[in-house]
Amino acid sequence: MQKLAELYRGKAKTVYNTDNPDHLILEFRNDTSAFDGLRIEQLDRKGMINNKFNYFIMSHLAQAGIPTQLIQLLSDHEVLVKKLDMIPVECVIRNRAAGSLVKRLGISEGTVLTPPTFELFLKNDTLHDPMVNQSHCLTFGWATADQLEQMKMLSLNINQLLSKLFDRAGLILVDYKLEFGLYHGEITLGDEFSPDGCRLWDKDTLKKMDKDRFRQGLGGVVEAYQDVAKRIGIVL
Repeated sequence: MQKLAELYRGKAKTVYNTDNPDHLILEFRNDTSAFDGLRIEQLDRKGMINNKFNYFIMSHLAQAGIPTQLIQLLSDHEVLVKKLDMIPVECVIRNRAAGSLVKRLGISEGTVLTPPTFELFLKNDTLHDPMVNQSHCLTFGWATADQLEQMKMLSLNINQLLSKLFDRAGLILVDYKLEFGLYHGEITLGDEFSPDGCRLWDKDTLKKMDKDRFRQGLGGVVEAYQDVAKRIGIVL
């Protein structure tokens, strides 16, 4: 496997082509951004932690039967993945009220949501990832009804798996986002799962252990990520 030209540079990851047209390399950088990239900082070790965190979570899900793009961990900062035809819609699962849900609906932060909510957001930085519904997805051709149903089913299955995993580690999985794509026609989990894209709180203290520490200027971002990783059994 040979690493070729850069395909895409996101806020915290760089994607590279390889000599296999079905495979890509994801490089996790130390860049940390908030507010649609208006605030960006370099946090030492963050790329390495997120890479190993993502590899651990994706491996855990794959072992449980969830189709993922994961192939192989290559280094502290790089992972080999399947090349997906990405669906431009994020799936967001919320187990407790936080973030934009609190602002939109006036719900008190931390309110337990029973059942968990499932939301869709269009992946579009220029439009600030607006919330959309199934009708929008069908009308504008972003996804089919069958694809949306599979994405919702997989998102809820993942919620059960990961809520248990984090609960055993003394953590609450508050909410998270997922991205899916097609691999030879099959809906497959892509992108990443790390504290950059989910909210995790300590069960006893409700201390925030995710990127909200960066967004809200709480400090100790990398330390919180390391703590979460070690609690769930990741060797850094």
